Amino acid sequence: MDYKKTEAPLSTITYNKSKVEEPTQNIYEAISIISKRATQIGSDLKKELVDKLDEFATFNDSLEEVFENKEQIEVSKFYEKLPKPHAIAVEEWLAGKVYHRKPEQE
Repeated sequence: MDYKKTEAPLSTITYNKSKVEEPTQNIYEAISIISKRATQIGSDLKKELVDKLDEFATFNDSLEEVFENKEQIEVSKFYEKLPKPHAIAVEEWLAGKVYHRKPEQE
């Protein structure tokens, strides 16, 4: 999924509790599902960032020489400006893009 095109807010906002719990009729279950999705999003973003930073990595055995790679800095700044994983997860939840089910129900 492309998290760069999300409409999630960059700062903290207040959500309507009834809209959050609407799909499950249980606020605790909804928060649990959202937190699991946020964990998935966070790990995806971290993997993507590490892969991109590895492209620019230089391998030196010398500790004396430290080079600032402008491309690495720009990539890092871009990922820092993205919405946080929990904001993306809540936005997906409210839009109905998160699939969830109870294992005991068919």
